[in-house]
Amino acid sequence: MTLRLPLFGRILIWLLLNLFILGVAFGIFVWTELGGESLLGRVAGDRSQAPAGALMAELRDRPIVEWEGAMARFEEAYPVRVILLREDGSRFIGAKLEVPVELVLRLRTFAQQGPGFNDRRSGPPPGQPPENHFEPGPRGSTGPPPPRSGPGPSMGGGRVFVRAGSPAMYWLIHGNPIRGPGLPRGVRMAMVSETLSAGGLFFDVRSWFLAASAVIAVSVLWWFPFVRGITRTVSQISAATGRIAEGRFNTVVPEERGDELGRLGGAINRMSVRLEGLVTGQKRFLGDVAHELCSPLARMEMALGILEQRTDHDTRSYVEDVREEVRHMSTLVNELLLFSKAALNPADAEMTPLPLAAMTRRVVDREMPEATDLTVQVPDELRALGHPELVERAMGNLLRNARNHASAHGPIRIEAVSSGPDEVLWRVVDSGPGVSESELGRLGEPFYRPDKSRSSDTGGTGLGLAIVKTCMAACQGRLELTRGRERGLVATLVLKSTSESRLAGASDGE
Repeated sequence: MTLRLPLFGRILIWLLLNLFILGVAFGIFVWTELGGESLLGRVAGDRSQAPAGALMAELRDRPIVEWEGAMARFEEAYPVRVILLREDGSRFIGAKLEVPVELVLRLRTFAQQGPGFNDRRSGPPPGQPPENHFEPGPRGSTGPPPPRSGPGPSMGGGRVFVRAGSPAMYWLIHGNPIRGPGLPRGVRMAMVSETLSAGGLFFDVRSWFLAASAVIAVSVLWWFPFVRGITRTVSQISAATGRIAEGRFNTVVPEERGDELGRLGGAINRMSVRLEGLVTGQKRFLGDVAHELCSPLARMEMALGILEQRTDHDTRSYVEDVREEVRHMSTLVNELLLFSKAALNPADAEMTPLPLAAMTRRVVDREMPEATDLTVQVPDELRALGHPELVERAMGNLLRNARNHASAHGPIRIEAVSSGPDEVLWRVVDSGPGVSESELGRLGEPFYRPDKSRSSDTGGTGLGLAIVKTCMAACQGRLELTRGRERGLVATLVLKSTSESRLAGASDGE
């Protein structure tokens, strides 16, 4: 099943996919060209530099035996594990974790390159010790010297940021080696986290999320007026062409746009004017022809009546056959007149509130006065807007159509209901053989009759439903034809509702 999305939704999804692809491409570029791992290490190191410097200052001011307690307090404040590593990658003090082989190789490489290899630009001037090492105290002392005045230890120097181990964790090694009495050579401090953000210590995920949301929001707001303008124009053109297809040729499409859509709207307006002229001319031609045929047919029928009185019994049957054909032609001409009259001046129809129950009774008394399998369910309080003559003619044609083609197959039901706040439905439901889906779409076309169930033997001219459609168009309504649940045809007149009908529908809902 194909997912049907509006044009605006498709463009919006395409925009978001475009932003996603651009973001992935930018991330790949940063990772490959700018050193993704080192870039992440710089970001993580810069964010954690202040807390790590504070921990280093605390360690410097305490004896070595109290370092694990200070590191434990740091772990309580931040969701990381702290461990001091020797230059060979073995654990010295801190969390009991298995050091990944990749990290061990990094540390050994640093040891082979000598001090200051990690980041010579951030190290101290030649001949001076790094700021974050421990100065030896007086001879015989067992702990670090008292705090020095001035700034705290710098977390500059080399940084290593890798994701390794099993289970995989993020390892960040800070600064230059820690030096002091009683410390092995090349001891470095590492922070270990199970997540990339480390609770915001390494990365602030919210800032990245807010930045991405801001980019998406700005992009959507930037494109929204443009996309909305296109989709609104397309919707207007689609609605206008639908009304033109229903025969409402007075529809006008806005032409204020200066692009292809504006030119398309102008072309549709010119097409509707041309179609209106062609269709109106055709209907006027049919009306004129039908009007001109009325008089000759009337004279022919009068002459046949006189001829029938003066002929003998053997030839009278031939005269009766000719008279039957003339009557059939008269019926066709009269329906042509009704069709052209309803179609030529739809704007002249005066809309008034119509009592549907009373009109239904009149139509039933005229078309099916002795029907036994007819059920009528039309509320007395139900009203609809329309022209009385046109609506009653449409009702009569629908009931006559059901009588001629479905009365022998089962009951016929007439019902009317209020549908929503603005519409009233009056329908005829029969139990006849019905029509196929391919034929259903063509019902209502002038002179069209399905071959099997609507043959000319029934006396139809193929104009009954066409007259119903033109009557409904004149009353600003429409005709809907659907198949029954099991068989038969459901013909529905959709009329405009009145305030009384809306109130009645509301009370029925309560």
